[in-house]
Amino acid sequence: MFRPKLPTMPQPTGTATPPAVIEPTSITPGTPATPSAPVAPPPVPTRPTVQLTPGTALALVGGGTTVVLVVGAVLVSMLLAVAITAVSVAVCAVVLRSLLVSDAKRR
Repeated sequence: MFRPKLPTMPQPTGTATPPAVIEPTSITPGTPATPSAPVAPPPVPTRPTVQLTPGTALALVGGGTTVVLVVGAVLVSMLLAVAITAVSVAVCAVVLRSLLVSDAKRR
């Protein structure tokens, strides 16, 4: 009951063909191949080549600087918001504690 039941592998029904034998060919360096057709020139790239001029480099540097400054300002403002929230929660906790302690002293 607790022993695993392994499936039995059925025997192949078709005829098995032996693998094809590939014979290596010898290549002698220095002998040019004789093409039967003329050799075509390499294809021309369809995308235009991007040329970086001083103006575009300056624009890229300015854009990157702007992105870094904006992301930095956002992160600093989020950190400042978290810090202000933490300080306000701490002040509220101190005020509530003092109220509870003074109430206990009155009794």
